[in-house]
Amino acid sequence: MKKIIIIILSTIGLISCNKNSDKADGYGNFEATEITVSSEANGKIEFLKLEEGDVLKSQSQVGLVDTLQLHFAKQQLIASKSTVSSKSANVVSQKRVLQEQLKTTNLEKNRIRNMYAENAATKRQVDEIDGKVNVIEEQIKSVGTQNAPILSDLKSIDVQIAKINDQIAKSKIINPINGTVLTKYSEPGEITAFGKPLYKIADISEMTLRTYVSETQLSSIKVGQNVTVKIDTAKDMKSYQGTISWIASSAEFTPKIIQTKEERVNLVYAVKVKVKNDGSLKIGMPAEMWINLKI
Repeated sequence: MKKIIIIILSTIGLISCNKNSDKADGYGNFEATEITVSSEANGKIEFLKLEEGDVLKSQSQVGLVDTLQLHFAKQQLIASKSTVSSKSANVVSQKRVLQEQLKTTNLEKNRIRNMYAENAATKRQVDEIDGKVNVIEEQIKSVGTQNAPILSDLKSIDVQIAKINDQIAKSKIINPINGTVLTKYSEPGEITAFGKPLYKIADISEMTLRTYVSETQLSSIKVGQNVTVKIDTAKDMKSYQGTISWIASSAEFTPKIIQTKEERVNLVYAVKVKVKNDGSLKIGMPAEMWINLKI
């Protein structure tokens, strides 16, 4: 009878030892960087070509906010610019005429001065031609000052057109990253506004397991180290190879998601593990980390 009791106790001890050795080194949940794409324009959504679960490419256009009013405003500015440009052209034309007159008058001035030197012209004629040259030069200056505000108006219109072009560009809904649509907040035909969320997207091709280890485990891990990550399946546990990408520099109290009350009062260090996703890993899914386990 004593032998049977000893054998039973020994078996229980072995089972207990095996159970302890099968305990994971860390527990946590998968996460990914989620980006909420918001509207940069006000107006009606003309189209939004995406659904939850769609895989989108970076910098692809997936939607458009109505740009009709912006188009009309731009055309109005283009017409105004044409009108102002014609005024500038008229001023430039006047300046050219005056410059030709000045050129002719200077020739006449030189001729009269030469005649005056030979006593073939009077001092009055010299003074008159000098005065005529001065008048034309002042007219050229005056025309030049008339063109300055016109050129300023043209620059102002160009800035307004550039502003509208920027608004038209921002009316296009451009997807920022390669990823999968997690949530869709708006539909075509709805009125949107600046900053209103349209959809949420995340790159889930590679997931991050955020787990926690005790101070005694820190010496067993380092950034870049390969570890094993396990998730629950219907029959058994499925294993993945992961790589430690980050280890916290300071300790924190264990989050409440960790198993027992005793574990939750301990100080632990957060660890991030990168895992390639084969399609089975989801955001928020629980998982285990094994430091020295071979797959």
